[in-house]
Amino acid sequence: MATLTVWKFDTAGGADGALHLLQRLQKEELLRIDDAAYVYWTEGRKKPKTEQLHSLAGGGALGGAFWGLLFGLIFFIPLLGAAIGATMGALAGSLSDVGIDDDFIRTVRDNVTPGTSALFVMTSNVVADKVIDQFRETGATLLSTNLSDEQESRLRAAFAEEA
Repeated sequence: MATLTVWKFDTAGGADGALHLLQRLQKEELLRIDDAAYVYWTEGRKKPKTEQLHSLAGGGALGGAFWGLLFGLIFFIPLLGAAIGATMGALAGSLSDVGIDDDFIRTVRDNVTPGTSALFVMTSNVVADKVIDQFRETGATLLSTNLSDEQESRLRAAFAEEA
């Protein structure tokens, strides 16, 4: 089963660096990246930029439409008119089944601000202890996950140990 996690970084380049680390860990067969995208918000810009991991093939990849809808809901809908917002809101209803609801959108929107970045990554086959040890060094903060409450608590505790 794939796990969708959202990680926040205190620098605009943090998410890109963390994605490179995950790609290296994938080569070491410590996890599989099913899909990923990141947002980086450079200081002084009015809105963030988004990037999607492109070289993915297979059933796990979500595709550009998913990432475009998600990032539009989080970052760009407040800037658009009411008619477009209502249409996107209707489309967003279908995402609530996978844990992408108003709380998720609000959490990401409130935490990803100018000068920060966020990595949205869907992974599977993770060798958790080895990946967590290396990923902890990125300084990431877990914003959201579709793990069970118990799994999420263990993950948050692992990152808090070094804090």
